[in-house]
Amino acid sequence: MHDLFFGYGVAHTILLLAFVIGVGLYLGRFKVKGISLGSTWILFMGILMGHLGFGADLSILHFVKEFGLILFVFSIGLQVGPGFFHSFRSGGVKMNLLAVMNILLAVAVTYAISAISGEDLSTMVGVMSGAVTNTPGLGAAQQTFADVSAATGSSVLAAGTASEKLASAYAVAYPMGVIGVIMVLVLFKAIFKIDHGKELHELEEQEGGSEHARRMHVAVENPAIFGKKLYDVVHGFGEDFVVSRVMQGDEVSFPSADTVLHEGDKLLLVTSQDEVDRLRILFGEEVPLHVQDWKEKDHTMVTRRIVVTNSKLTGKTIKDLRLRSAFGVSVTRVIRAGVELVARPNLYIQVGDGLMCVGTKENIEQVAAVVGNSNDALNKPNLVPIFLGIVVGVIFGSIPIHFPHIPQAIKLGLAGGPLIIAILLGHFGPKYKITTYTTTSANLMIREIGISLFLAAVGIGAGSNFWSSIVGGGYWWILYGALITLVPLCITFIVARAACHLNFYQICGLITGSCTNPPVLAFAQGMYGSDFTSVNYATVYPLSMFMRVLVAQLLIVFALG
Repeated sequence: MHDLFFGYGVAHTILLLAFVIGVGLYLGRFKVKGISLGSTWILFMGILMGHLGFGADLSILHFVKEFGLILFVFSIGLQVGPGFFHSFRSGGVKMNLLAVMNILLAVAVTYAISAISGEDLSTMVGVMSGAVTNTPGLGAAQQTFADVSAATGSSVLAAGTASEKLASAYAVAYPMGVIGVIMVLVLFKAIFKIDHGKELHELEEQEGGSEHARRMHVAVENPAIFGKKLYDVVHGFGEDFVVSRVMQGDEVSFPSADTVLHEGDKLLLVTSQDEVDRLRILFGEEVPLHVQDWKEKDHTMVTRRIVVTNSKLTGKTIKDLRLRSAFGVSVTRVIRAGVELVARPNLYIQVGDGLMCVGTKENIEQVAAVVGNSNDALNKPNLVPIFLGIVVGVIFGSIPIHFPHIPQAIKLGLAGGPLIIAILLGHFGPKYKITTYTTTSANLMIREIGISLFLAAVGIGAGSNFWSSIVGGGYWWILYGALITLVPLCITFIVARAACHLNFYQICGLITGSCTNPPVLAFAQGMYGSDFTSVNYATVYPLSMFMRVLVAQLLIVFALG
């Protein structure tokens, strides 16, 4: 029993990891002024146990740390992959450029502090990762440090000790990384005299961008289309809308390509906000109808949501399904990850998509049989793409990349490689018939297990030298971390507001997303009461996560080069 509690065997290591994670997660439930450090308490609990002399087998800790990191970043990549490239469209380009500016400013401040203070640059990378609350960046930096040290002939022990110093610096700077972002949001809201209620109202008026579906009721008033077939009218106009139903007099019918349009006909369209003006020109002005008006006049047609669970349909477009010609059913919207999309003919579908179908009850039942519509099927985990994706990610992350004027080639490593492959898999998977769907709860479970294992292993490994590092000058890391947090954010906020004229909620999402800071995202949503912050957070998060991981590695290579 003594070895179980005070030894270094496998059973002791598992017991220690479980204790650290369990207690850390429990402490993460407590909030002060609505703020909680969440799972970061696992790191602090691990440091405490390590400081008290509870050690573990180093090889097991190393494996747990790396495997936990892989699970964490891969689950993030699968989640953000479908929207990664879309985030660069329209306003997303501006948002992502500002996020990159914020990241590069943090790098500049980190390097400047190192040059002025004489603090080791590799240690400052740990401070920077904590100051911007980016755990994968820390993991990537530690692995790169070990790889470069091994390539230059340093001992494994020396590399491990230096790597633990990065974790200590990260832990010291992390709390200010959370508090500092909140301070910036609150301070600049007062400086710019921002009325968040007014900002929210303005944003709601602008909401409904190019991807979000919206119903539109129009009357046929354009003489140029009187007596023409629906196919001839819409052919060549684009595929950004769906004609759901046609009302001719008191008769409501399901439209086909041969439906002839007459003056005064009413059309129920599903389109995006950006297409509204064009459709008014093509058909006519909107009329004061409600969707219930169509249902009252038509008792044969029903609207029903069915879920794609047939994995064989992954990678097919809505046009490929031929639901209208084969079953007389029209798909008007696609619900994906809680967002309603216009059912464009060339839209790729994937497992987990909800199809809003219009047709007779019998015909929709036939469509449901084709697409699956089995909730039980969604509950079964798709593990093959996950583990094969990790295989490709580890291989990809191990490929050396040479940059000009940098003597040592860098690798994306066990953080960057799987992250990029997961993003590509999430985005292109459906197109190439790869089912990548996982339920939100399953994705969150994998992510939380991964980050918990990583933080526990990092904390236990860093704990033995943590206090000595602080006493030996590490208290300066608190100040350095504050500067790395505050200076870039202040500049970014001013540029975003004064030069780019972004809405306050957009700025909240920009800042929390570019810092990959979930605790502050929760604060902003709770304090200012809107989900718009999380939408903009998701817009910049993928690129920011990738950049944070990459710059951490580049700084380590530069420091040791």
